[in-house]
Amino acid sequence: MIHRNKITTLTEFIIQRQSEYPHAKGALTRLLNDIATAAKIVNREINAAGLVDILGTVGKRNIQGETQKKLDVYANEMFITALKGGGECCAIASEENEKVISFSNEFSEKGKYVVAMDPLDGSSNIEANVSIGTIFSIYKRVTEVGGGTQSDLLQPGIHLTAAGYVIYGSSTMLVYSTGKGVNGFTLDPSVGIFCLSHPDMRFPETGKIYSINEGNYIYFPEGVKKYIKYCQENDAPTHRPYTSRYIGSLVADFHRNLIKGGIFLYPGTTKQPNGKLRLLYECSPIAYLAEQAGGKASNGINRILEIEPKTLHERSPFFVGPRSMVETVETFMRQNHKK
Repeated sequence: MIHRNKITTLTEFIIQRQSEYPHAKGALTRLLNDIATAAKIVNREINAAGLVDILGTVGKRNIQGETQKKLDVYANEMFITALKGGGECCAIASEENEKVISFSNEFSEKGKYVVAMDPLDGSSNIEANVSIGTIFSIYKRVTEVGGGTQSDLLQPGIHLTAAGYVIYGSSTMLVYSTGKGVNGFTLDPSVGIFCLSHPDMRFPETGKIYSINEGNYIYFPEGVKKYIKYCQENDAPTHRPYTSRYIGSLVADFHRNLIKGGIFLYPGTTKQPNGKLRLLYECSPIAYLAEQAGGKASNGINRILEIEPKTLHERSPFFVGPRSMVETVETFMRQNHKK
């Protein structure tokens, strides 16, 4: 338990970290606060979802071909509104929208940053009261004038300025990094403030959990199949067999594995060779956090953060977790790669 007089709020922490950047003028600080504000409003609606007419679908499909949930649409609109109103962001790319949302008013055109986001990750779990989340990534714009464009957003993860996620679960947490470690903040619902609860988050050096939808086993590449068998073998020196844990929400699975030690796998399949997860909105920001926490993220062959997206909704196989576990997967993938 953190003693009350030692509590550090998210706002205090961000301002303290701002001093580490001599040329910073507070724009990123304000942008992160805008995201936190939107997250608190979305959290309120999620907690009330069972009491109001907000569950279910709106009868439309997003650009991914997935049925949009009412909360999906609400969360998307709330983050867009908060980021546009804050004035530090000149454009947004969202999983829910086909094209870049460019802010062309005079106030927002001056924004130095663009944001890519998955406003409500794992929303298929809403009705089951399972943890869901928001994933966000922040880049400095590369264009110089006007509203932000697609060129500002199609950047590899190595150019990220910041990234993070919000997990709406038994408690609500905001976890983020600006390139100097990963820190987690838990929302105190009694006062509506995020408080530092998980400073300097790091992956355990060795993990005992593997997270994958084994129902798709028949469609997996041979390297993944052999890795799953490896996880299930009895070998005391390497603490195997590992435990299988899969929620079906990237944020929830990654958050658990970051704390407890484990690898998350979403490979390509014979039905979907490039996998299902989006490179820009999901893979790159989570990979950024993983590396800042001492872990690793890969598409099975290459480092995720070095992959330059060609389109807004590009997909990628994704393996993320402690460095040693991801490197073991890569070994299996290379050994069983069909040329």
